[in-house]
Amino acid sequence: MTRNETMTTQYSPGHDHDHDHHHGHSHSHAPKVDAANRRRVGLAALLTGLFVVVEVVGGIVSGSLALLADAGHMVTDFAALAMAWGGFVIAQRPATWRHTFGYDRVAILVAFVNGLTLFAVAGWIVWEAVERLSEPGNILAGPMLWVAVAGLVVNVLVFWILMGADRANLNIRGAMLHVLGDLLGSVAAIAAALIILMTGWVAADPVLSVLVALLILKSAWGLIRDSAHVLLQGAPKGVDVRAVAQDLVAAIDGLDAVDHVHVWSLTPERPMLTLDAYVGEGVEPVSIGRALKARLGERHGIEHATVNVMRVSGESASRCPYARGSAG
Repeated sequence: MTRNETMTTQYSPGHDHDHDHHHGHSHSHAPKVDAANRRRVGLAALLTGLFVVVEVVGGIVSGSLALLADAGHMVTDFAALAMAWGGFVIAQRPATWRHTFGYDRVAILVAFVNGLTLFAVAGWIVWEAVERLSEPGNILAGPMLWVAVAGLVVNVLVFWILMGADRANLNIRGAMLHVLGDLLGSVAAIAAALIILMTGWVAADPVLSVLVALLILKSAWGLIRDSAHVLLQGAPKGVDVRAVAQDLVAAIDGLDAVDHVHVWSLTPERPMLTLDAYVGEGVEPVSIGRALKARLGERHGIEHATVNVMRVSGESASRCPYARGSAG
């Protein structure tokens, strides 16, 4: 028996069978935080924060809402990237007796907050655009164009830096969505500046700002939806609990049924599972526990599993929702 496996036998008088419990655990609670992710997010935050100052000054001097909207978004970009960096740093802390799974969920909370801030930024842009459409002001398209081009260069550089990180990570994804929205804001500001220079139509500035806000909202909704799913302990993407349970019963000899199957994730990279497994007389619970863990890891990508193996009668096992020979 390995260090990560324990077995206890319990007997309760008055019951017609005893219970052999095998608890199989994969105790890998160490944070899986890539140092490269942390460095890339930190560098992206630094570049974004420095350019915010340039864009705010440019927006005030030129009178461009598109630039100010983009600067406002870059402020939230800086905050989002800083929070993402902080989330990576905190997630490195080891597990404690109070936080036995460590601090990986901090990164998910950060992603959720980032999504909410994107909604707030988009709402502010739309509000300001309506105000500008009702009362158009003078816009210095020349300075606006040069600042917007510089912003585009910075945003492309930041986006390229983040592209080299782990894009499956919700924190990285949230940061990239912020930067992508800002990149689109720079494109919109360039387009607005060119339109104003060529036609004098100053309404192009707020109109294009609204289009950027709509794109930001779409990205924000996806980020909030996915991070909330993790926080609510929903099944990981691509994992069907019913299919997993049926596969285990069909694939493992001696396993009569499984019940109380729960699958969730601390982060999208750390899926977890608990279940009760039922076997008949003459079946070794420890070997079934090992087979369950092996199957879950190799077939379903679930490395952390807590398995409770019990010896029960065939009649009791047949009443489980996932029993051998049942539809499930």
